Amino acid sequence: MINQALVIAAIALIYTSNGFYRALQASLGFAIIGYVATDYIIPRCINLFIAKGFTGKDLSKKGKPIIPETMGVIPAVIYLFLMFWFIPFLFYKYLVTGTNGGGNRLNGVEELKDLSVELFPHEKLASYLSAFLTLESTIILGIADDLLDIKWRHKFFIPAIAAIPMLIVYYVDFGVTHVLIPTKLLQSYFGQSLIQLGPLYYGYMGAVAIFAPNSINILAGVNGLETSQSVVIGSLLLLNDCVYFFSSPHDSPAIESHLFSAALLIPYLGVSLALTKYNWYPSRVFVGDTFCYFSGMVFAVVGILGHFSKTLLVFLIPQIFNFIYSVPQLAGIVPCPRHRMPRFNEEDGLMYPSMASFEEKPLGSTPSLILRVLSKLKLVYIIEKDGKIIQVNNLTLINLTLVWFGPLREDKLCATIITMQAFIGLVALSLRHMLGFWLFGYDNLFKAASITV
Repeated sequence: MINQALVIAAIALIYTSNGFYRALQASLGFAIIGYVATDYIIPRCINLFIAKGFTGKDLSKKGKPIIPETMGVIPAVIYLFLMFWFIPFLFYKYLVTGTNGGGNRLNGVEELKDLSVELFPHEKLASYLSAFLTLESTIILGIADDLLDIKWRHKFFIPAIAAIPMLIVYYVDFGVTHVLIPTKLLQSYFGQSLIQLGPLYYGYMGAVAIFAPNSINILAGVNGLETSQSVVIGSLLLLNDCVYFFSSPHDSPAIESHLFSAALLIPYLGVSLALTKYNWYPSRVFVGDTFCYFSGMVFAVVGILGHFSKTLLVFLIPQIFNFIYSVPQLAGIVPCPRHRMPRFNEEDGLMYPSMASFEEKPLGSTPSLILRVLSKLKLVYIIEKDGKIIQVNNLTLINLTLVWFGPLREDKLCATIITMQAFIGLVALSLRHMLGFWLFGYDNLFKAASITV
């Protein structure tokens, strides 16, 4: 019976969701429903997607089997439906209990403040809905890319357009565009503690909205990597939220922002874990660009509307490194093949670094010197012939991991990258809160403020 009526509607949405953190209780219930629904639907759509031609070859398996593609659309759509149904659980108490029935809302508001139960006033509804306008637009972009194979130069900036509703609501609802100057020494040098960035800050947030979806899409090509890296990043963001829940008073402004973030992340993790089950080695489905864009935009949404867009970047350090490492190929300095995934050796079943060739376009002396230095630092693997570099590994973190650790089976390769992601994220989270106090004189764990960090 559809998995026992979605586990009895996630145990009646975790015992009808009451208490100070009722939003988290409800979101946990929706996460369970999302997991069960995604786990139920995906295997029943595999043959349908294959029949419609939504397929791809698994190039890292013997025989290159045909695998259904674009399956990321299923958890993405389920997530949207869940979050639409989530609206009454976040705002119903305000809309009903918080009015007196005569059109005067103020008395109801004061009653709710006295009860200390309303953490999502109606002003937050605009942020909530703008988040899903942005996510819907991003999912449409992902589907279009999967179906039409849009070129990088055409699709790279589109997420910034999808983020416009979110940025407009940020301007109306919050509008903070200044940053705090670190350390007393620099503050004395500039003669102030804050720098007002104005429109530049919106440019920065637009850049985050561009980078986050594309960063997941660039670090891909191994069974399970897109989904598992997304689950790890989402879990790290949720852990950051939980730090505030356990460290800040209930009336702290930081609590409201991080509760908003957690309410979006928990159901996301539910649907993503179910997809990971089918995408892990040996993969039964491919997630497609839809899931990569969707996941990255979820992170951008919670970072921007949760007012910690700069903290978000510390959890994307591997993705930032992968992008910087890839720039020579993305810019055409190093030849860039269509697929830069590792090379699969059918004889031993292991993955080896794939290579870019300079045979058609020989390297100059300066680039050759740079590559030799990087080779000494174990940052690239080069092949030389007659004293000239003829090949270098494709510049992705996936290939670099194989340079560092040697040939690996595909699941071991994915697990190694995800372990690095989790370790770097945990270290960054610890440093973020330990060093924040010393650099800025306070940390949101110790003092809530209206400065985004």
